[in-house]
Amino acid sequence: MYGKTSIIFSLLSSLLIYQCQSPKNKTIDFKEIAPIIHKKCAVCHQPGEAGPFHLITYYDIKHHANKIKFAIENNYMPPWPADTNYSRFANELVLTQSEREKLLSWIKNNCPADDTTVVFEQNKSTTLSPKPDLIVKLPHPIYLQGNGIDHFFVVKLPYQLHKDTFAWYVEFVPAQKKLVHHVNGHLLKYDEQRKFNYFQGTTYIEEPIDNYLNAYKKMGLTYTDERSNDPKKLLPQLIPNTVYYLPGFLPLYYQSGIGGFFLPKNGVFFLNDIHYGPTHQSCYDSSYLKIYFAPKRPDRYVYEGQLGTHGMSKIVPPLVIPPNTIKTFTTSLLIPTDISVLAVNPHMHLLGQSFWAFALTPAKDTIPLIRIPKWNFNWQYYYIFKKPVVLPKGSIIVAIGTYNNTSSNPHNPHYPPIEVKEGDGFHSMKATDEMFQFFFQYMIYQPGDDTLSVYQ
Repeated sequence: MYGKTSIIFSLLSSLLIYQCQSPKNKTIDFKEIAPIIHKKCAVCHQPGEAGPFHLITYYDIKHHANKIKFAIENNYMPPWPADTNYSRFANELVLTQSEREKLLSWIKNNCPADDTTVVFEQNKSTTLSPKPDLIVKLPHPIYLQGNGIDHFFVVKLPYQLHKDTFAWYVEFVPAQKKLVHHVNGHLLKYDEQRKFNYFQGTTYIEEPIDNYLNAYKKMGLTYTDERSNDPKKLLPQLIPNTVYYLPGFLPLYYQSGIGGFFLPKNGVFFLNDIHYGPTHQSCYDSSYLKIYFAPKRPDRYVYEGQLGTHGMSKIVPPLVIPPNTIKTFTTSLLIPTDISVLAVNPHMHLLGQSFWAFALTPAKDTIPLIRIPKWNFNWQYYYIFKKPVVLPKGSIIVAIGTYNNTSSNPHNPHYPPIEVKEGDGFHSMKATDEMFQFFFQYMIYQPGDDTLSVYQ
């Protein structure tokens, strides 16, 4: 009897030891946690980025462990509004189930660490990690008056190189990150046979602008050898959409050879416009550009399409949202040739509730693009597909946006709710007005695009 008891006791002890040492029950160490936090959280939680506290060192992470636990359990962070059950992207900030379990187990066990020296390599985040080939700064900082209203400016950032080259990517780096709402930027290319001096003149002019031609003259952007008032003779060539920025924006760049543009040795990056949200404290903004050169002309050019507000398609019905209503709008665009979609970017303001975009092919197939069940104004990514989404000629891109203009919307800027609609020009860009836009970046289709890896 004693011998049988000993055998049973030994077996139970062995089983308990096995369970304690099994992967499911083993103690998680900081060296397993650090790569998760650094990849999925520290991109924003580091100096100069949007996160309200830093997650760089072990002690940073342990100090904020309860906040991390709350964010994970409530699916609050990392911020990734797109529904991963509908479409997948290359630049996802999403925790896997295994990562969630590891983090929660580690926090529950009081954050054990054999080695606390592992730190996040800073600046590999919302800015690109390689050193830029050129930094273009504002000639003079932009003064923002603390009067509690939105501000819109047209801004120039002139540069000069020793020779012509090609640009792979242009990154806007906001100095006043909490105030910059969006940036639309272009490149002005000048004819070397004509006279110009874009280093003269004012750096920026606040909108609204009554006479744009006079404003461009005041900024020194026009040719100086022409006396007429014909804009076609006075203004340089504009290369559109060379730089972007939106809240939560992560750099939008592709594999070498995809995208980019010719960069003349003399030129101006022209931000038309840069939008700052309201502030009650006057300040200066010294945002700047990082330019990354390409070794040669792009193998594949990237183009951009735009649906909705200021775009190539009408919004149905017109974007007017009565008070105390939840209303849905649609916009659609016919694609005239075979294209390969690389990335998509939905855009709404504070009344946005949900967003859905897909394509209908001539064969009646539905191709999912993106679905955002719960719109978040603070996180407006350019979502990059893992591989191009091929849309055949004759496909129709459809975007559907729902807006909540009731007091139940905690982000509604008006209380009580008032009628909100799409404005004209820069007026519709105020966060308290509304927009309904869907941007998509694409290449002209080539065989094999559906297996091409595009994300850098």
